[in-house]
Amino acid sequence: MTSSANFPHFVSAGDILTDMVRHGAAQWTSVPGGAGWNVARAVARLGVPSAAVGALGQDCFSEVLWRESEAAGLDMRFLQRVDRPPLLAIVHETQPPSYFFIGENSADLAFDPAALPAGWEAPLQWAHFGCISLVREPLAGTLIALAASLRERGVKISFDPNYRNLMTAAYRPTLEKMVKLADLVKVSDEDLRHLFAGGEAEAIAELRALNPAATLLVTRGSDAATLYAGDATFEARPPRVEVADTVGAGDASIGGLLVSLMTEPQRAWPEHLAFALASGAAACRHTGAHAPTLEEVNALLAG
Repeated sequence: MTSSANFPHFVSAGDILTDMVRHGAAQWTSVPGGAGWNVARAVARLGVPSAAVGALGQDCFSEVLWRESEAAGLDMRFLQRVDRPPLLAIVHETQPPSYFFIGENSADLAFDPAALPAGWEAPLQWAHFGCISLVREPLAGTLIALAASLRERGVKISFDPNYRNLMTAAYRPTLEKMVKLADLVKVSDEDLRHLFAGGEAEAIAELRALNPAATLLVTRGSDAATLYAGDATFEARPPRVEVADTVGAGDASIGGLLVSLMTEPQRAWPEHLAFALASGAAACRHTGAHAPTLEEVNALLAG
């Protein structure tokens, strides 16, 4: 991989798991996934050195995740291996998705930031957090502390709550802490419906009040997305594509926005927004959580 002095500019410290997807009455398919892992792969595929930060087991599911992480070009020094069972998402219905998680004392909970390679923070520009990793203790507390520490070092923080049914009322303090730490927050219309009371406008106002300085991206599937940056507001619709699957589209969108911010900081906000939406749309043209290429994204931007 890279030399010890050449650490990535981006890390995603979110969930890394295996989806067990049911087909028919008794057929199941295992699919490597997790929102945090998807974002790390999206950033790497778009050309920015990237790592998924977390812990995997020694089992067959973890081996697949390890191999797929290598194939995605992720920096493997950030994935720890421990002798614990894997985290599984049991997707027993797909239309609409219905699922539960199996992960008591699983490998992801054993992640230890102190075991990361020395000096890894030095070149880091952005760190991304979100989804069920911020619900599952003791991992949630570990990641909140890591986000706070990185922010103190000048690293920018990205946060996507990525609603899951584990996010009960007890999740609210974590949500507020992460929004207050973040430089960039991404939510979907579904996140707003489940995590806030009232209508969408009230939810957005409540979210922005937690951290007025943060940039906020609100996505709404194929409908227009809105980006709030300071006092400015920008709207745009995603490119129209033939949708094969929406799995991972939000992860590709936030990955695309982060890549645009890191590689083309001179762009105006409407250009950053367009790149993010094209990244999400490109992911939708493939089944599974597809990490789009730069060529795919640029082709959609070119019309």
